[in-house]
Amino acid sequence: MNPPERDDWRLFRGDGVPRHMEMPPAPPWRRFGGGERPSPEGEQPSPEGERPSPEGEQPSPGEERVAPGEERAAPGGEQAPPASGRSRPAPYLIAPEHADVVNAALHLRRPLLVTGSPGTGKSSLARAIAHELDLGEVLRWPVNSRSTVQDALYRYDAIGRLRETALRRDRDEAEPDIGSFVRLGPLGTALVPGERPRALLVDELDKGDVDLPNDLLTVFEEGEFEIPELARLPEDQSVVEVLTERPGERATVRRGRLVCDEFPVVVITSNGERDFPPAFLRRCVRLELPTPDEGRLRAIVSAHLGDDALEEVDQLLDTFLRRRAARELATDQLLNAVFLRAGGMDVTAEGLLEAVLHRLGGAV
Repeated sequence: MNPPERDDWRLFRGDGVPRHMEMPPAPPWRRFGGGERPSPEGEQPSPEGERPSPEGEQPSPGEERVAPGEERAAPGGEQAPPASGRSRPAPYLIAPEHADVVNAALHLRRPLLVTGSPGTGKSSLARAIAHELDLGEVLRWPVNSRSTVQDALYRYDAIGRLRETALRRDRDEAEPDIGSFVRLGPLGTALVPGERPRALLVDELDKGDVDLPNDLLTVFEEGEFEIPELARLPEDQSVVEVLTERPGERATVRRGRLVCDEFPVVVITSNGERDFPPAFLRRCVRLELPTPDEGRLRAIVSAHLGDDALEEVDQLLDTFLRRRAARELATDQLLNAVFLRAGGMDVTAEGLLEAVLHRLGGAV
């Protein structure tokens, strides 16, 4: 049974009349941790920095309260229950045989190369692993055609250091520390020694230069890299504290080399746009995520939007499956459609999917 349709879902009406409209709650997978609202005068902030809910307001179906700084997984996978008093991302649904492949990569300390169609949960798998293993925030390297391994390892701001040095000399001050002008990238930060390994997501490696996979081989095999700008320093400056990808964090580099003591948990995603060289594939554990079937899609909808959302899914799911058979569609597109329909949008299933379930390939 469909919910009663409401007229207030139309925020934009196209009539040129300005209105102060309150934005409705976002889908659970499109909520972010920043930009906390200031508490009204005289109101005490909620514990752990959480924004208090308006009086009488209940969470949306499937909504989970997320502590500041904690990520919410995108559609796909199953995770263990959180520790007492802690919230967790939406569950990541994964088949046991695929979880075993993840475990093989963890035990072998090898990168996990995850392939599959768009929307099958490749990128969110890295967050699910990091959450379940308590590895902290995932370091993310989004690869594009201009990406290089050196940029992912570190960046040296030579111009900024030269400018700062000139200013300090004019004021008869000591020269700035070179470490303040060296910042480790996501790959370099993942190799920083620590009590626990770090999690790194190398997202869409197949979008990078054809030589990029081969350029990664040495780093993946040796777990270390050199920063020549620091290696050339005299012996009395052999230990340098440099910046990392994480704000406020510094890492110690000795004699210009950074060596990990525990290989990071590396998840590499690919949409299959390019074949990788055999030497690279030999150093990875491969996982192919299948396209979710009807049963898995229902489980994903329930996990993200609650069991009540399943009442709205039949017609949309049937249309989604028919369209997916003819063209490429992603699971999160179905979630978008169910979320809008459950909110009372005054549109037919076909009209809704025409707008939300656009094809992912070809000309737009």
